[in-house]
Amino acid sequence: MIPRELIATAEVPGGDEPLRLIRRGSEYSIMLGANELMNSRLSGSEEAMSTLAAARIAGVSAPRVLIGGLGMGFTLRTALQAFGARASIEVAELVPEIVDWARGPMAHLHAGTLENPRVSIHVGDVGGLIRSSAGRFDAILLDVDNGPDGLSREGNDALYTAQGLQQARAALRPGGVLAVWSSGPDPRFTSGLRKASFAVEEEIVRARRTGGGARHTIWLAQRR
Repeated sequence: MIPRELIATAEVPGGDEPLRLIRRGSEYSIMLGANELMNSRLSGSEEAMSTLAAARIAGVSAPRVLIGGLGMGFTLRTALQAFGARASIEVAELVPEIVDWARGPMAHLHAGTLENPRVSIHVGDVGGLIRSSAGRFDAILLDVDNGPDGLSREGNDALYTAQGLQQARAALRPGGVLAVWSSGPDPRFTSGLRKASFAVEEEIVRARRTGGGARHTIWLAQRR
């Protein structure tokens, strides 16, 4: 049996428990307590979020994209392809060590995406960036927690409130799309998106790119 090895830890601002980067053979995972937040074998739903969001704004020739949460880089890597060669992508990551891990022990997973000239990294709260970016983005992709029911820190909950959704809507250009990843469905959040004057679609996608694994939910909310 291949043992698990603790590679590094990181404190989450405003969180109660540290993140742990674990390696098991060639497989990496990021843990919060007993919860596995992400695994290097399970990239299907994060990749799907990028491709589904890009399809909703396919007519935009040079989109500006904001990704909330760097993670293991699956969303970013796919976004660079899906949004086209003229897209500019900003990634907001709250935990500085996750950026360090992307350039260190998990550099092979990120495959040089952080050095792409179309990518900029903002170390800080994506909520603050959204609030200061009126009419700036064509797409906002949020994968900062387990979904609208925050797990890693209570501060993430503000993104999914009525006020947070209005702020996201204001940061989008007309026709722009807000994509939100979740480990499962949440009818109240769907209703909240509609109340915030978004046109809402829900997509159920599998955790594995081959089509297996857990079923995750992605909301695609387009600014009317």
